[in-house]
Amino acid sequence: MPRPGARWLIFWLPLAIACSDLTRPAPQRGAAAASATPPAPAAPPPGELAPSAPVNTLAAAADTEISASHILIAFAGSTRGRATVTRTKDEARARAEELLSRLRAGADFGELARAESDSPSAPRAGDLGSFSARRMEPAFAAAAFKLTPGETSAVVETPFGFHIIRRTK
Repeated sequence: MPRPGARWLIFWLPLAIACSDLTRPAPQRGAAAASATPPAPAAPPPGELAPSAPVNTLAAAADTEISASHILIAFAGSTRGRATVTRTKDEARARAEELLSRLRAGADFGELARAESDSPSAPRAGDLGSFSARRMEPAFAAAAFKLTPGETSAVVETPFGFHIIRRTK
């Protein structure tokens, strides 16, 4: 005698298979199938190079991991901003630009991160550890993945505030 679970499976499995066909596009037949195939791209004239497809470096880096540190200057109303942060968005941007100027003048990144960052990573000198592009806000990831190790970004705006990013690995 079949188990009670087997009866359920015998009843629902054919139904599930039939319904899965409803989510796939119907195959085209005849003349419609022939016209559905996209034409091959035309070859460039002799002596010219074919245009290359644009490369999405962020998508290519989706599984690659880098390491970075950052300084975050939050503003009132920013995502996950502390209630104690009262500066406006313009004030936050100006503060981040000021800190970037200090870094370019030779200030220590870790010390500035500890003293000035609104990020939970501030006690670790802004160290975020290793991460893939998928784990970060798109604007942050785009800026971080363009950097070479040791390089510092310009000010980057995200919903969390304004970041200065230093790639470490």
